[in-house]
Amino acid sequence: MRITLVGSRHFGVTTLNMLREHGVSVVRVVVADAEDRLAATAKAAGIDVAVQANPKLVVASEIAPDTDLIITAHSHARIGKDALAAAKFGGIGYHPSLLPRHRGKAAVEWTIKEGDPIAGGTIYHLADRMDAGAIAAQDWCFVRKGETARELWERALAPLGLKLLADVIDYAKVHKALPSKTQDEQFATSAPSLS
Repeated sequence: MRITLVGSRHFGVTTLNMLREHGVSVVRVVVADAEDRLAATAKAAGIDVAVQANPKLVVASEIAPDTDLIITAHSHARIGKDALAAAKFGGIGYHPSLLPRHRGKAAVEWTIKEGDPIAGGTIYHLADRMDAGAIAAQDWCFVRKGETARELWERALAPLGLKLLADVIDYAKVHKALPSKTQDEQFATSAPSLS
């Protein structure tokens, strides 16, 4: 399976490492910033790196030829329809909430702010609306009393994201398709910025 990874920062790097250990071929990494640690890690591993022309949008020309699947890992760019069409299975991303709850940025922070006793993560199909694509995989965890968003992310949600991504890739290898379950819009929340 040929993967184009779109991402940044520490979670982008840990996702890249997980993919490489998982027996898939990461053929290109797409970043918004050429100085990002994900770009440096990819270059050191001999993986082609593309820098987005527009940091808010990934276009088809930035996706590696013959890509089977686009994966986003800590990317705030929208993956354009043309880019999704360039990949055999389209694209998936990880969102650190039980979608459709806490769509948008700052999902972990909103989990804490809302006092949710349960958090979770979702692998979802990339779509036109942010975090609104069909669910490919989902799992949950408890939130500890007094836990900060960063503590919850590091303890539970980042590792959960890596596990769920690996599970979906394994499914796609066997079934030659991605699992897909429509989000239930009656439970959708879209949190405003915390700033």
